[in-house]
Amino acid sequence: MMAMFRSFVSASSQLRQQQQQQPNGRPGSLAAPAESIESQFSCPICLEVYHKPVSIASCAHTFCGECLQPCLQVTSPLCPLCRVPFDPKKVERSSSVEKQLASFKAPCRGCNKKVALVKMRTHIASCSKVQEQMANCPKFVPVVPTSQPIPSNIPNRSTFVCPFCGARNLDQQELVKHCMENHRNDPNRVVCPVCSAMPWGDPSYKSSNFLQHLLHRHKFSYDTFVDYSIDEEAALQAALALSLTEN
Repeated sequence: MMAMFRSFVSASSQLRQQQQQQPNGRPGSLAAPAESIESQFSCPICLEVYHKPVSIASCAHTFCGECLQPCLQVTSPLCPLCRVPFDPKKVERSSSVEKQLASFKAPCRGCNKKVALVKMRTHIASCSKVQEQMANCPKFVPVVPTSQPIPSNIPNRSTFVCPFCGARNLDQQELVKHCMENHRNDPNRVVCPVCSAMPWGDPSYKSSNFLQHLLHRHKFSYDTFVDYSIDEEAALQAALALSLTEN
């Protein structure tokens, strides 16, 4: 939702710039900056201005301290950006980035007021213009008109987060490949993100051998084996029975 909102605001801002006049009074579009100040100091995980930034020593990539926390909870963490292994003990507070956040200012994407980057999050949360733009952001609508209510909390069953290192946006087969390549020797008991996203899944159950579970259960997509021409309830019951026998 926030990513859609940022794209919507960016497009609106470019349109306003194209409608402005150049300093000589002739109509034309202003040259857009190669990269905005705000985007240069945005966390690649949450896509917002850094909050309590920390840097990984081995690759020098910077993230919000809170955003990087899930990666620090596993035995063999990988940088969420470049996928390079790193030592959790060599993640340090980035004082240089903090100084830059306090020094640089950028226009609010709602009211256009110049705000210090270190205060941008607080400002955006209270900016009436931003809230108005978010209210006008395109919302989900069915492709075909329907009398059914639009669900408000649709679970994501297309992409998953690695339970070991927090890597995001992995489809089912990518998750299997990622875990086999990066976490083959990780002994931690973890919750299967694919199973927990399903209607029959238990979000609190931790697999004793997650890699074996992945290879046995999720090497291929669930859709590959489900014939939707048969009764859907029967298919769900069959999948549930398989899950219970495994566990």
